[in-house]
Amino acid sequence: MLPSSTRSIPDIARIPRHIAIIMDGNGRWAKQRFMPRIMGHQRGVESLRGTVRACRDLGVEYLTVFAFSSENWRRPVDEVSFLMSLFLKMLEREVANLHKNNIRLKIIGDRSRFDEKLQHTMRDAEQLTANNTGLTLTIAANYGGRWDVMHAVQALLHDHPELATSFFEEDLQPYLSMSDAPEPDLFIRTGGEKRISNFMLWQLAYTELYFTDTLWPAFDRKKLEHAIASYQNRERRFGRTSEQLLSGTVQAESGEPHA
Repeated sequence: MLPSSTRSIPDIARIPRHIAIIMDGNGRWAKQRFMPRIMGHQRGVESLRGTVRACRDLGVEYLTVFAFSSENWRRPVDEVSFLMSLFLKMLEREVANLHKNNIRLKIIGDRSRFDEKLQHTMRDAEQLTANNTGLTLTIAANYGGRWDVMHAVQALLHDHPELATSFFEEDLQPYLSMSDAPEPDLFIRTGGEKRISNFMLWQLAYTELYFTDTLWPAFDRKKLEHAIASYQNRERRFGRTSEQLLSGTVQAESGEPHA
């Protein structure tokens, strides 16, 4: 089982092992250029392609992106329809290239609201790339952090009803959507908003947060490297003091507040 940042101190490297991104600002990017919102979403796919390539080159092992939240169904019907169509086309066009580059694709979220063709394409893409050993690209689609935790609890209690009155992190963790990946080291949100919007609520407990005004279609390798540079200047204490970091000492959990 992968370690939890609230139960043990994870290994820290200069290059984040796992980066999570909310790709925000597609519509505003298009609006600034007097284009339809859908043009921003199309341009956003190109930014994702470049980010995947940059993460692979830099040695990032896991990249998780928020493509469509469980709240995004509230958007105009025509925009939602276009996003579903774009998602399908992206999978059909990109999966062969991902496979060629040894990239594993994983999709998390509630698939029940997607049509059968999209669900079938998701399964095929995951199966094709399942044994790849390079970067793992996870796409969160019809996903929400609260849904993730609730779904995990329901699955745990279905398998282990005897735990209904008491269970621990270690019991729940295998049922979470990201159970096979380390917790994100770096979270990036483009577009200027400063919130995590129901994304990976459990997993972001000790993740370093980075917000940028850059709209997602304009987010490129240079911007990614700037975010990583910011991460490299952070002091990741996981409940310890700065003095402990300097001395290399670790004390047992005391129940005191973490920082």
